[in-house]
Amino acid sequence: MFKLKENQTNVKTEVLAGITTFLTMVYIVVVNPVILSDAGVPFEQVFSATIIATVAGTLWMALFANYPIAIAPGMGLNAYFAYSVVGTHGNIDYMTAFSAVFIAGIIFIILSLTPFREKLIIAIPDNLKHGITAGIGLFIAFIGLRLTGLITSHPTNLVALGDLHSPQSILALVGLAVTLILMTLGINGALFFGMILTALIAFFTGQLSFDQGFVSLPSLPDGIIILNPFEAIGDVIQHSLYAVVFSFLLVTIFDTTGTMIGVAQQAGLMKGKTMPRAREALLSDSIATSIGAMFGTSPTSAYIESSTGVSAGGRTGLTTLTVAGLFLLSAFFGPLVSAVSGLAAITAPALIIVGSLMMGSISHIKWNELDEAFPAFLIILSMPLTSSIATGIALGFIAYPLMKVVKGKWREVHPLVYLFAVLFFYQLAFLPH
Repeated sequence: MFKLKENQTNVKTEVLAGITTFLTMVYIVVVNPVILSDAGVPFEQVFSATIIATVAGTLWMALFANYPIAIAPGMGLNAYFAYSVVGTHGNIDYMTAFSAVFIAGIIFIILSLTPFREKLIIAIPDNLKHGITAGIGLFIAFIGLRLTGLITSHPTNLVALGDLHSPQSILALVGLAVTLILMTLGINGALFFGMILTALIAFFTGQLSFDQGFVSLPSLPDGIIILNPFEAIGDVIQHSLYAVVFSFLLVTIFDTTGTMIGVAQQAGLMKGKTMPRAREALLSDSIATSIGAMFGTSPTSAYIESSTGVSAGGRTGLTTLTVAGLFLLSAFFGPLVSAVSGLAAITAPALIIVGSLMMGSISHIKWNELDEAFPAFLIILSMPLTSSIATGIALGFIAYPLMKVVKGKWREVHPLVYLFAVLFFYQLAFLPH
């Protein structure tokens, strides 16, 4: 079913890769409820909704697209939901905001069923694709460094070296060293085993404890939030949430498309400029966004942490089937998941190492052609500095056609690139983000 031999992999490798991906992205079941609870959504509701949306999207990816790319509620989109949509619109509660997410998801499904999103993958210039992959690599490495306190905020320089004597920083550095040694020795599943060893060190040094126990039953205090699609359409019209729907749609399309291209390229699954089974893959996050909104979570996206599983050898949907199964199990292990994912030093070394692997895409960029190189550079630079994959893509898409027009090469640019340059300019200039 998963064509393991064709993809030169085996069951053990795929399962290990799935466990690795799960461990690097499971933080979302804690972080997402923390952020959305600021918008008034009950913690237990978002915890359960996050798992439901993740399992739905990731299972679809596993069974219909056969890719090692996991789907879950997107970081950044949850903050936009909590602080820009609910926070700044005084008359909008989270129930109404979920209507906008649901409608964006439905439009997203319709777009995914058309050839539009597949054409978009072909339309993105190669140098921008390489820039997206490298930019995402820098971004997730920066996240790993920031979460562990190795990099910290600075009043003048914005960022600075953190306290290397803090227990978390020391644990992260030890975890990074252990994982790098395992990878250098060529041990399969080195990222996963590195996390296990780091967790054991954390437990025996008193940094990891299980005070809340291990098991609890999941719950949905608000029940199903959206039952009637027509009521959701009514909410969007009544509160004029068109800009909100458009923002969710635009950011999610490019966040997911960019991430999928990045991970698929890293795994060697792209066939030239095209991505096989693109429609099935792209449907996964649109379906998950709609289902997630029904239960109470912000839009989903393809998860860049999937690249840790790819680095561990994951090449097929068996990796993502493992991820979905583990997320389903995690619904009953809320306290355990909370304890492990609450200690960033356990998962951060994997993010930093994968970031370095993804930076390899830089070698494919045509650096001697400024009109090709600068838009890619802008993507790579802005993703970690703005903490947004979508913003990086937006700036690259605006710069690329502008430089081609000035150089007299406007015919080389696909019409869709011009269209999205205008849409991204409008979004950055006039919409909240």
